[in-house]
Amino acid sequence: MSAAVVLDSTPLGILCHPRNPPHVLACRQWITGLLAAGRRVIVPEIADYEIRRELMRLGSTIALTNLDGYGSQFEYLPITTAAMRLAAELWAQARSAGLPTAPDPALDGDVILAAQALSLNTPVVVATGNPAHLTRFVPADLWSHITP
Repeated sequence: MSAAVVLDSTPLGILCHPRNPPHVLACRQWITGLLAAGRRVIVPEIADYEIRRELMRLGSTIALTNLDGYGSQFEYLPITTAAMRLAAELWAQARSAGLPTAPDPALDGDVILAAQALSLNTPVVVATGNPAHLTRFVPADLWSHITP
């Protein structure tokens, strides 16, 4: 059984792009391949939030419509109390080990995303544009390296 693919904000943002430059087409082909292979594709609420707030700021209605579409086309993973408590634990462990993933006062979306992925209690890989912070907590790789 292949691991579920949890989308970080980088591939999710690329997918929502209102036009079709080569990197967007490549990402859309990648998603099509995952779905054709029967892979679970999951949009965690924290990634939706990170992308949505910027698209709203930019007034990008086409990209927001795309984001809404992906939120309903793929599996949507709401933030739960259990995930937030696990995120707090991961954040504290990283700080205690001297390995912070963001400045101290930051909300730290990476640990929230990692906790959401871990809360699935199933094999997962986080598709991202920067796996360095996430791999401390959960399997992660560049989205373009994850094969269907």
